[in-house]
Amino acid sequence: MNGVKPELQKLFDVEYFDIRDASRVEDFVRDRQPEVVYHLAAQALVRPSYNTPVETLAVNVMGTVHLLEAVRRCESVRAVVNVTSDKCYENREWDWGYRENEAMGGHDPYSASKGCAEIVTSAYRKSFLQHQGVGVATARAGNVIGGCDWSQDRLLPDIARSILSDSPVFVRNPDAIRPWQHVLEAIAGYLALSVKLLESPEAYSEGWNFGPVENDAVRVLEIAQLVVGHWKKGLIEVHRDRNAVHEAKYLKLDSSKARNRLGWQSMLTIQQRLEWTTDWYRAWDSDGDWWRQVDRQIRVYQGLIEKCELNHEYSSQAQPASLVKPSVAA
Repeated sequence: MNGVKPELQKLFDVEYFDIRDASRVEDFVRDRQPEVVYHLAAQALVRPSYNTPVETLAVNVMGTVHLLEAVRRCESVRAVVNVTSDKCYENREWDWGYRENEAMGGHDPYSASKGCAEIVTSAYRKSFLQHQGVGVATARAGNVIGGCDWSQDRLLPDIARSILSDSPVFVRNPDAIRPWQHVLEAIAGYLALSVKLLESPEAYSEGWNFGPVENDAVRVLEIAQLVVGHWKKGLIEVHRDRNAVHEAKYLKLDSSKARNRLGWQSMLTIQQRLEWTTDWYRAWDSDGDWWRQVDRQIRVYQGLIEKCELNHEYSSQAQPASLVKPSVAA
């Protein structure tokens, strides 16, 4: 499977199942007895949601219901981080970033499903989980890039596929602006949030934005040009489809709450994010040891966090990993 580290199952207790199967979800949570749950299972793409709206809503809304229902029946759980999307907001094409108290919404089925997942999470928190002492928060990240991603209709994987096959790089929505960030930056935010939920569940059980600073919200065409420039290969062609389904043109997050209360911040420049992502695709194509590139990037990013912590610039740190193999549902 592309993007899965060799011998992964020797490092983690990995199990695959359909989150739409409520009894299977409950069995998994009951059997593993987790302390912290990170919910990232989703149909994660906007354009396919137009073709599969029922599946998108079933996975993203009812899948969330099934997980939270299983959590409320499991006494071991102390914290839940539900990763939704920046697209959960009712997008008004504003010039400024959306804050956590903005209205939920969604033009397309995917965005609507993420807004619904936020409302479902809030209802379970208020109706059940806060009374059980469980910290429950949602994490809304901007457009995440990085290695191991081969999704269709996603900019960086599409560019990589085009370059690796010596095909033109087609850009369909060149003027769209997104808050591009590396996957490790988002993960650092999720980990920092879970630590705070364990320490003080009532104070941190709410929605949280994790996005780069405003200057890093870059147009799609500029992203493609930077990737091609770093790769030193590829020809960009702009193909505007007048009949294309609706996609937001302008979307940014205001992440000041996460910076001020969690001590989280973006650690990489937009150039570094794109270079790290491009380097992974090149490593995957050239030597087959792409996973070593992932390990190196993780070590470098941990070093950046540790350096900032020493300078009192980054206050949250993930707790040491347990010697017991963690459970992963995929």
